[in-house]
Amino acid sequence: MIRLRKLARAASLLTTPLAPEDILSLFNPVFSARQLRGVVTRVVPETADSATIFFHPGRGWQAHRAGQWARIGVELDGVRHWRSYSLSAPAGEDPAITVTDMGAVSGTLVRTTKPGDVLFLAPPQGDFVLPEHPRPLLMLTAGSGITPVMSMIRTLVPHRPDADVVLIHTARTAADAIFLEELAELADQFPNFKVTHWFSGEHGRLDFGAADALDRLCPDWRSRAAYACGPGTFLDDAEALWEAEAAADPDAPAANLTIERFNTSLAGGEGQAGGLVTFEASDREVEADGDTPLLDVGEDAGVLMPSGCRMGICHSCLIPLRAGQIRDLRTGEVHGEPGQLIQTCVSAAAGPVNLDL
Repeated sequence: MIRLRKLARAASLLTTPLAPEDILSLFNPVFSARQLRGVVTRVVPETADSATIFFHPGRGWQAHRAGQWARIGVELDGVRHWRSYSLSAPAGEDPAITVTDMGAVSGTLVRTTKPGDVLFLAPPQGDFVLPEHPRPLLMLTAGSGITPVMSMIRTLVPHRPDADVVLIHTARTAADAIFLEELAELADQFPNFKVTHWFSGEHGRLDFGAADALDRLCPDWRSRAAYACGPGTFLDDAEALWEAEAAADPDAPAANLTIERFNTSLAGGEGQAGGLVTFEASDREVEADGDTPLLDVGEDAGVLMPSGCRMGICHSCLIPLRAGQIRDLRTGEVHGEPGQLIQTCVSAAAGPVNLDL
């Protein structure tokens, strides 16, 4: 151990003013002792406005489980922005994210990413994963909500030909349906994997207001473990249907529904005044309005902000409030005490705010 420390000191003297890891990163772009990185290996267009980005992570990456997500960092105009994306590659393989062009960060990833580019990474997270024990599955997805489910399908179906999986995916048109051809090929190859595409541009919105639609598309849906991912209204309708079924027959076995939400309703701060946000450890000050989450304010200012789900569920974004008050964007409530831990993804400035970052 002493010899290793002496070697490290000697290496630092030889590479000053750079650190040894800075020299190593010139030869291996994913090497970093400070920040987990991945190098893009392939970019595959999926639709006119979406693409799958495959990358090889550096040392320290924790292998993902099918259905999980990870935070991805991208530098725009010298500022590092972090966003959370579902991982669409099978478990056990190099990761990939399938991104739809919505917003500056996602748009940059879809339009400009090329092999050799370096992404900044955080370890995979999330509990939207396959059940521990084999059982018949029903996957309900809409739009880009198919992304985490595609990781599950790619993990399960080719390696378990006996797996009983039904996928019902909704998109506006066939041209908007991500993974359309691959899903058709898997369904042809594996008889126990059944796919239904519902194109709302032709048939209207898939109605979960009653059980009729699901009864037609998947008659045994009540006995399956169900997973749903997509826009908020789509998930709200599915959740309401499962709750109605449980209320209609309390003695029936409970149907299992697991939901993955991409966003939450943030309306509490609309039209409200914000204030000067001071990131004390980073020595940065930013004027913020009253309806932008502090997480976004910090990321746009180049502050490395902890985050996770970005919708107030996982509490990964908790940081201490040094001074000031914040507004909960879900409820509109204004609160704040020095030292209080706040969720930056669902909180906005309600006057001057000092944060411990």
